[in-house]
Amino acid sequence: MASVFEEKKFSKAIIRVGLPAMLGQLTTLIYNIADTFFVSLTKEPAMIAAVTLCAPILLVIMSIASIFGMGGSSVIARLLGEENREESGTTMNFCVYAMVIAVIITLVSGLALLQPLAEVSGADADNMAYTCDYLKWIFMGAPFIILANGFVHLFRSVGLIKESTIGLVLGNIINMVLDYVFIAVLGWGTAGAALATSLGFVCATIYYIICMLREGYKGNPLVPLALKRFSPNAEIIRNVVGIGIPGALITVLMSVSNIVLNNYIGIYGSDAVASYGIAYKLDMIPILLSVGLSQGVAPLVGYCYGGNEKKRMFGIMKYTILYGVFMGAVFTAAFILWGKQFAAMFLQDDVLIEQTGYFLKILCLSAPMLGVINMMTSYFQALGRAIKSLTITVLRNVVLFVPGVIILNYFWKRNGVIAAQPVVETILTVICIIMYIQDINSSSN
Repeated sequence: MASVFEEKKFSKAIIRVGLPAMLGQLTTLIYNIADTFFVSLTKEPAMIAAVTLCAPILLVIMSIASIFGMGGSSVIARLLGEENREESGTTMNFCVYAMVIAVIITLVSGLALLQPLAEVSGADADNMAYTCDYLKWIFMGAPFIILANGFVHLFRSVGLIKESTIGLVLGNIINMVLDYVFIAVLGWGTAGAALATSLGFVCATIYYIICMLREGYKGNPLVPLALKRFSPNAEIIRNVVGIGIPGALITVLMSVSNIVLNNYIGIYGSDAVASYGIAYKLDMIPILLSVGLSQGVAPLVGYCYGGNEKKRMFGIMKYTILYGVFMGAVFTAAFILWGKQFAAMFLQDDVLIEQTGYFLKILCLSAPMLGVINMMTSYFQALGRAIKSLTITVLRNVVLFVPGVIILNYFWKRNGVIAAQPVVETILTVICIIMYIQDINSSSN
């Protein structure tokens, strides 16, 4: 524990907690691209569109894990900084069993509302059947999707960095292997892609539970799985849910913005949706690496805050933001130079390749700004300032993004819709910098 969170050299501390999280997000990205790649082998734009349309629903399912995963992680890291190990373990126990209750509700409600959810996602007559096939198997695996994603955050908060990453990587590798078997070999299309995703999370969940049982057997008080330890008090529940719900809303609002965007792109046909879907999957490389870096560093920031190490905390923030901005700039340059070549990996049609490459060049303009925005979101979550973290997300996905899509679509049609992301991220970066400066000034007073 101390060897991870008490590393004094900023760059080394960031690498030790951030790099494993980035690796986990990278494998998540690879499996997402694998889904799209194998589905694209069918040469059926409606199938590719269906996978794109279902992405927001999958994000909503994952957001349920954020209530107890991200909420619990923030609380646990700060408690450990205060050297309160007993309450840290009790908080961990509460989060695990609360997720179990949540998965039952999600499974039943999701299967009952399958077609309405497909319609809300923007499915039309061309891709409705494929969309429903995908959603059916995603909801069948929803319990494991929620548990696995929750464990990732909880494990990081108690210093089980390696185990957190192994579980994530294991699930994603199994997902990719099954993608090939179910789609390329068996020809199950979108249903095969969803089933592969669900089974990958099943394996990850099993691994995490084995790790918890092992830690419990070793007497680790931070990961008690026994039901007899389920004794949360009102303060624990309030603290976890108080951070977790705004954290979950971050993902939910991201899904809302994606649904709005999908519906506007859908105006221009399945080919446009398919092109955007592939461009967005490629643009997810810098997005997820930035998310991995910020989420990996968040428990370290919370630990420093709980231990009242403000100078060290701000130093870690400075270096992490600089790393994130530089990484985003590298990807922006690569996508501008070789956007069409990347698109050609997934498409055979020359018109779609040209269109996808063009979309990618627009989307990637926001990559350097992610280093600021994602780290600011994680910073406020780590400190327990859920409202400020939520404010950034509401601005990003509702207040700025939805009007941006509508206005830009009105003036520049399809290209305006695609340009909404970099325009909004530019404005939001300025707002985040102002919020951070204000927070630093208030902390020094």
